[in-house]
Amino acid sequence: MNYDELVKKAVEAKQKAHAPYSNFHVGAALLTEDDKIYSGCNIETASYSLTICAERTAIFKAVSEGERKFKAIAVAGDTDDFISPCGACRQVISDLCGNVDVILINGKNEHKIIKASELLPFAFSDKDLR
Repeated sequence: MNYDELVKKAVEAKQKAHAPYSNFHVGAALLTEDDKIYSGCNIETASYSLTICAERTAIFKAVSEGERKFKAIAVAGDTDDFISPCGACRQVISDLCGNVDVILINGKNEHKIIKASELLPFAFSDKDLR
């Protein structure tokens, strides 16, 4: 599948990041099963534990609008290598999005596609709660 528009939206979202402390800008764009795109950026506060990552911003926006089925999420950063979601975001992606395609985008706008299960191979899930 061609994810060019999703990559573009993630890169655009990165420009909206609020990262006055780390200066680490991240954007994400989430593609729903019916081809809607929800974007998000990281938002920092002086109390780092209250900061939210771009991936969770996009996912929570979509879920709060009633979306439940997703195809892919793109994550863009200014890093030399392909950016990778943090552990918390990996869990949220696994739990709320399933085994979607994850597009990792570096600072040169190059990207590669992996599956969510590759990010979190032994994910804790609702099955563990039964």
